[in-house]
Amino acid sequence: MSDCRATPILAVQGATTDAIQSLLMAFAMRWRASGVRIVGAVEEPSPVSECAVLRDLGSGRIYSVHQDLGAGSKACRLDGSGVAEACEAIRRQIQTGCDLVILSKFGKLEAGRSGLVAAFTAAVEARIPILTAVSPSYSSSWHTFAGELATVAPANAEALDAWWQTLLNDCHRERSDARPLWSLCPGSSEA
Repeated sequence: MSDCRATPILAVQGATTDAIQSLLMAFAMRWRASGVRIVGAVEEPSPVSECAVLRDLGSGRIYSVHQDLGAGSKACRLDGSGVAEACEAIRRQIQTGCDLVILSKFGKLEAGRSGLVAAFTAAVEARIPILTAVSPSYSSSWHTFAGELATVAPANAEALDAWWQTLLNDCHRERSDARPLWSLCPGSSEA
């Protein structure tokens, strides 16, 4: 991360999916309040079923990512079409400009090169930092996909804030003007 031109990706591990997704949402809310332009999606409980949904951080739209298995069912079956729809919306938001992309996770679909892969790729190509989560079951696929571009952090707010602040500081050292720090990072339309 010392080279501001590198694409920094931070993968969070070490807690339950719900805890990590809450951590990602809290991070987005905290930094968005300071003016950071954040796009992406986090997983959250569905307001109408036992299954999870993806919430678009840019628009607030909710995407269903599980099939409805009928009344009384407590099980959830992953439905890639909702993830693909969310991915396309995020990809378009990346193209319009942002400072940070938060993607709920690199999981089963992404390991198979679908799901949110196009959003990951769009952020990397645009040189925009990515914050995500990776289940230990997909660590090998993640390493093959992200390689040296990614580091792993524990699931706590201090680790995420330290990563982001280090990135901002590294980018700021590369520039001497007085623009806001996040505007100096890769992918920013002001950089």
